[in-house]
Amino acid sequence: MAMQDDGSGQSVPRINENLAKVEQLSQRLIKTLASRNPADPTLGNPSNELFTKAATTYWTEMLENPGRMYEQQLEYWGKSVRHFMEAQQSMLRGSTPEDEDEPDPLAGDKRFANPLWNSHPFFRYIKQQYALNAQAIEQALDDIDEDLPDKDRKRLDYFAHQIIDMMSPTNFLGTNPDALEKAVETEGESLVKGLENLIADLEANDGEMVVRLADDKAFELGTNIATTPGEVVYRNRMMELIQYTPTTDEVHEVPLIIFPPWINKYYIMDLKPENSLIKWITDQGYTLFVVSWVNPDASYAEVGMEEYIEEGFLTAIREAKAITGQSQVNTVGYCIAGTTLHMVLALMAKRGDKSVKSATFFTALTDFSEQGEFTPFLQDDFINGIEREVSEQGVLRSFIMGRTMSFLRSRDLVYQPAIRSYMMGESPPAFDLLYWNGDGANLPARMTMQYLRGLCQRNEFVEGGIDLCGETLHIKDVKVPLMAVTCQSDHIAPWRDCYRGFKATGSRSRGFIVSQSGHIAGIVNPPAKNKYGHYTNDDLPAAADDWMEGAVHHEGSWWPRWEAWLAKRSGKRVKARMPGDAEHPPLEPAPGTYVTRKAAV
Repeated sequence: MAMQDDGSGQSVPRINENLAKVEQLSQRLIKTLASRNPADPTLGNPSNELFTKAATTYWTEMLENPGRMYEQQLEYWGKSVRHFMEAQQSMLRGSTPEDEDEPDPLAGDKRFANPLWNSHPFFRYIKQQYALNAQAIEQALDDIDEDLPDKDRKRLDYFAHQIIDMMSPTNFLGTNPDALEKAVETEGESLVKGLENLIADLEANDGEMVVRLADDKAFELGTNIATTPGEVVYRNRMMELIQYTPTTDEVHEVPLIIFPPWINKYYIMDLKPENSLIKWITDQGYTLFVVSWVNPDASYAEVGMEEYIEEGFLTAIREAKAITGQSQVNTVGYCIAGTTLHMVLALMAKRGDKSVKSATFFTALTDFSEQGEFTPFLQDDFINGIEREVSEQGVLRSFIMGRTMSFLRSRDLVYQPAIRSYMMGESPPAFDLLYWNGDGANLPARMTMQYLRGLCQRNEFVEGGIDLCGETLHIKDVKVPLMAVTCQSDHIAPWRDCYRGFKATGSRSRGFIVSQSGHIAGIVNPPAKNKYGHYTNDDLPAAADDWMEGAVHHEGSWWPRWEAWLAKRSGKRVKARMPGDAEHPPLEPAPGTYVTRKAAV
């Protein structure tokens, strides 16, 4: 063990020095937590009504079938006692049981990869009891009969599994062999670094627990991320319009505008040259415009969907037409921007505006009749909490949306990063995708509630119409040529739900693609990597599963297939256009200013 002079001529173990540092850092931690501006408390858990319903249903089942319940309880008690006795005997013998009389339900779970989980009597007992407790909770969920409404069952299942994941012994220092071994190996230094990481994350987020997923000092926008050359050619309070510098002598006559989601930043499509969709499109010979949305603060509280439509979408279309001298543009809408682009197209149809020649949607939902994995967060108790939150703050703060998304995959996006950073004292990796994931944006209060109430809860755009910009807009009014790109394992915008809404449009010229992988990796899928394939089917039957049954799988990225579709709607080749014109002088180089604004907590 390393020793260090304490100043009196006496040597003390370094671990004592590190533990003293922990005490000092704890005071800094308390000070940081005191400055916290917490979110509405109802956003952390469902109303008590859900648990009351579940308990009532569970006890009703017990009264109707008490023998089954007693049998399950006795089995649980029996296994608990047996595990304890085995642990006692193993400690006396100094070894673990050689014969396994029951399967390991956690076999293959990477959280329990350390050999000590099986070889050490203490950790083996902790692991066995955790697995048994998890099974008991899951059994209780299964025992709740069908009298509980489907939405309540989904919510109960979600929150129950959050409890199971939260109570994993790997989440606690005293029962995590990896963290304990690291603490001993480093003589406590890993604990000091971990606490420093924790405090740094809290200080960066005004006391809110937001685990850093990537090294935010490893990236600089415009230097090693979001580097495709271009210029900001227009700016208003809602967005900056970036026109990219051509890389070909000629370009298609009709320009293309991409509208990214405003929940995150646009540069997910321009992380690095090797996987940049923006660069790839430019290299194919297109005049490309991309909207970079403002990161709103409380002064945007009254900004609604109308302002995103009028000052964002329609203004970008108007300015791109003016710069290129064209009467039409092609458009792309990604995620929430794809949802909104549908409504923009319906509005333009009502107004007789034919400025959009075609529209492509990346992972865009329009029919919210099935809420999928977001069911827990789209019920009144949670939405009422968001309404109180945005009424007080003026915006839906980005960490709330980010936290919601992360807890859909809590093991990978919450607990494992927290363990590595706070218990093991490791620095987060320099990973561009995770850096982008942590660079969220706020949402204006009014727009947030319009989206959640009108679209997600009441499904107005599909069922009856939504009133915006002086018109009643319905999905059947969307009639321009359309292409939808969805992702097979997308848990944010499931492809079947996207298909259902896409089928409801009024367009007679439609194409539908399902890319392999998820919400991000399925879209950011460059051809050179040949990583994920895709599915196509020219027929559009009523049911999504019927579409997939008749679909053809293709190796490689969907990008070239989509570009061939787009090229047919992009006119002849003309001389390449440099960004801006006399009326739109370049304001500053891409990526611009708005994208660099961080969301305040």
